[in-house]
Amino acid sequence: MATIDFIFDFGSPNGYLSWKVLPAAAQRAGAEVNLIPCLLGGVFKATNNRSPMEAFGEVKGKLAYEALETRRFVEKHGLSAYRPNPHFPVNTLLIMRGLVAARRMGVGEPYLDAVLKAMWEDGEKMDDPQVVARVLSAAGLDAPALLAATQDPEVKAELVANTEAAVARGVFGIPTFFVGDEMFFGKERLEQVEQEAARQGARGGSHD
Repeated sequence: MATIDFIFDFGSPNGYLSWKVLPAAAQRAGAEVNLIPCLLGGVFKATNNRSPMEAFGEVKGKLAYEALETRRFVEKHGLSAYRPNPHFPVNTLLIMRGLVAARRMGVGEPYLDAVLKAMWEDGEKMDDPQVVARVLSAAGLDAPALLAATQDPEVKAELVANTEAAVARGVFGIPTFFVGDEMFFGKERLEQVEQEAARQGARGGSHD
């Protein structure tokens, strides 16, 4: 079975959109998804990259086309709950450390779902610890324990190590996917990701 590594940060709207589509694509390909929490700000700093808003803000028509492409993706995949976050860009350090902590505590999936919904459906300001605590509590999670765990040196170190390892693999932005050594960037590459995962899975199966 092939594995799709998904380099992820809550701060990327395309990360949200990709996650809504990726599990079904992986299932079709007979692959599994390995979501890897990384800090997009750290990736940008290490690669001298900037957000599309900064990089292309002066390019006539570029951001309008990005918005058009997003609308097409949303319509194609029926993602009508998606809303741009009014507080964007959001500093995701707290919630990304929280994801690492949640996975260590065995509640990674409900944490991921709750924070993605808050960020990209409900328009919450997810760099405000009080808002984060309210969102997590409403999802039935132990907010005080999770927020306390974001200060754990091991949690902090894991997020840094993930980010550094992603940069070492060639990552410069999010969403990025790896199938084996093959790298794909952007939600528009999800069909290629699915095809490569199916190909590698079939190739691996032929040697059993």
